[in-house]
Amino acid sequence: MSAPENALPPLIVEAIDVHKSFGSLEVLKGINLSVRKGEVVCLLGPSGSGKSTFLRCINHLERMTSGRILVDGQLIGYHERGGVLHEMSGNELAAQRRDIGMVFQRFNLFAHQDVLTNISQAPVLNRGRPRDEALARARQLLKMVDLEGREDAYPYQLSGGQQQRVAIARALAMDPKLMLFDEPTSALDPELVGEVLNVMRKLAAEGMTMIVVTHELSFARDVADRVVFMDQGIVVEEGSARDVLDHPKHERTQAFLRRMH
Repeated sequence: MSAPENALPPLIVEAIDVHKSFGSLEVLKGINLSVRKGEVVCLLGPSGSGKSTFLRCINHLERMTSGRILVDGQLIGYHERGGVLHEMSGNELAAQRRDIGMVFQRFNLFAHQDVLTNISQAPVLNRGRPRDEALARARQLLKMVDLEGREDAYPYQLSGGQQQRVAIARALAMDPKLMLFDEPTSALDPELVGEVLNVMRKLAAEGMTMIVVTHELSFARDVADRVVFMDQGIVVEEGSARDVLDHPKHERTQAFLRRMH
């Protein structure tokens, strides 16, 4: 029997009234956002709007001041007992983070390790994979990010775009349920941006659940299932790429998009 037409994919991310303050500065002012399995959601907004902070809260690199974030039904970073949140131990948090891949603006590769080791080490150490299996998977991922043959290269021998593609392969080697991208092309020379976005397009086509902080409007238009516009710590507007980018309703969204063109 086929599934009912209105059956939706399961929720992978559920953020509920997320607040984050740094001292007296309130950076997130009650973010509510849900992302379903296989969705690509692009977060847009001016610098300082809280996009990167929110992304870092999803894998508990930043502690929320209040609110809840669930990934695949699991509360991230905390146990809840009697309505009170208790922070997880480092080991428990590390176990949660295995399921959440993150790619930063800077590539954060291990400079003293070759490309193959950069990609294969974490699955061996953190997931207990046999080394030969992890190496085979790393080679497969290098092919996917169009870097076949660069297994023995060191990061300093690669362009910024190549390093970022290795960083994506490294995150994928853990077989995450969710990929977070924090402006993955902002540190790259313009001619290298396309090669990284092409890899992300491939991932989207394969059904990877992705949340992407980006200023690349053409990527958002082509790939995003939903675009979320943030400003001053709140979600101002969200909808399909066409709705938000071509027919923005809110004056703040309109002003931002005018500046981007």
